[in-house]
Amino acid sequence: MIWYPYVQMKTMKEPYKIVDAEGVYLYTEDQKLIDSVSSWWCMIHGYKNPEITEAIKNQADQFSHVMLGGLTHEPVQKLSAKLREFLPGDLDYCFFSDSGSVGVEVALKMALQYYINRGEWNRTKVLSLTHAYHGDTFKAMEVGDDEDYHFILEAYGEKKDVFHVDTNIPALEAAFKAHGAELNAFIVEPLLQGAGGMRMYDISYLQRARELCDEYDVLLIFDEVATGFGRTGNRFVADLVLPDIQVLGKALTAGYIGHACTVANHKVYNGFYNDDPDKALMHGPTFMRNALACAAALKGIEIFERENYMEKIKKIEEISRREMAGFTHPKVKEVRIMGGCTCVEVLDPKDLEGFQQFAYERGVFSRPFLSYMYSMVPYIITEEELVQIFDTMKAWFNK
Repeated sequence: MIWYPYVQMKTMKEPYKIVDAEGVYLYTEDQKLIDSVSSWWCMIHGYKNPEITEAIKNQADQFSHVMLGGLTHEPVQKLSAKLREFLPGDLDYCFFSDSGSVGVEVALKMALQYYINRGEWNRTKVLSLTHAYHGDTFKAMEVGDDEDYHFILEAYGEKKDVFHVDTNIPALEAAFKAHGAELNAFIVEPLLQGAGGMRMYDISYLQRARELCDEYDVLLIFDEVATGFGRTGNRFVADLVLPDIQVLGKALTAGYIGHACTVANHKVYNGFYNDDPDKALMHGPTFMRNALACAAALKGIEIFERENYMEKIKKIEEISRREMAGFTHPKVKEVRIMGGCTCVEVLDPKDLEGFQQFAYERGVFSRPFLSYMYSMVPYIITEEELVQIFDTMKAWFNK
């Protein structure tokens, strides 16, 4: 029996069974659905992209996977070289893993060991945002701040190694003043907090964070698993403010195969580069640098650049703002739009009960959570398809 995510199995509603998928559409036996959430935000090129499919097939004809312990291969060499060219600044050193959560774990482990390697055993604390979500593995949960997902950690009592801070500059400055000497990292979902409620904040906060991290000698980590590859309207938020470590996932492989990459700058990498074997990063997921995933990522990045996806995302945001302009309802707290994300937050989560089926019957797959109805669409979506999503959202409140 399948154990499904984020749901009480005893009371769960029967999931929709998908029999095919192509472009922005999911197909059940009786319905054609626009996927308004890109399968948890990763399918930026849509389904059954012929170029990505062919790249995976071609690689499979050679080999699908080999371990990276003592071995290497051309797909990972090409992807590492491409990311070095593609990413900003000196984010040059790629450590691959098999999911975004693990990529975050690697980043946090890197940050802690960076200071241990320097003999600074006092820097054991991490600063994170309130309402943060960084994944469901244990250290990722610890730096998260969402009791709806991570209430299980209450069994361990009050957090001792993580502090949380709001997205306002005075609170940030106070946190660094109080804890800066014991921090190894400040980790953020830059500009857009996803599972914590599609919360959006200003770039000035990250600019000040960069200054404070430099002042207090703290590593700045950007979790761009969800925000990377254009979701905020920026290629990467790291293009605007440069972190020391950046975590990529989801759209990295176009959603075709699970994979992630934790990218370190020269300072972090050099903190491990040593004759002493004890200063090496002792981490190695089995499926890191999977050859099929590397092939998918290379082709996906090629398409992203060649087809000018940033212009597509700009158009998506323009249409989103036009269609949701002036939309209000007594049940709606706020409408938020950034890049390829639109969120309608309601006052009471009960006001979204039944929306998923309502949308299904109107040809849209949606997956609201808590108080949030949202869209994070594939970038290949047409204007007509995008308008259909927003019409469905607004119709729910006007039914």
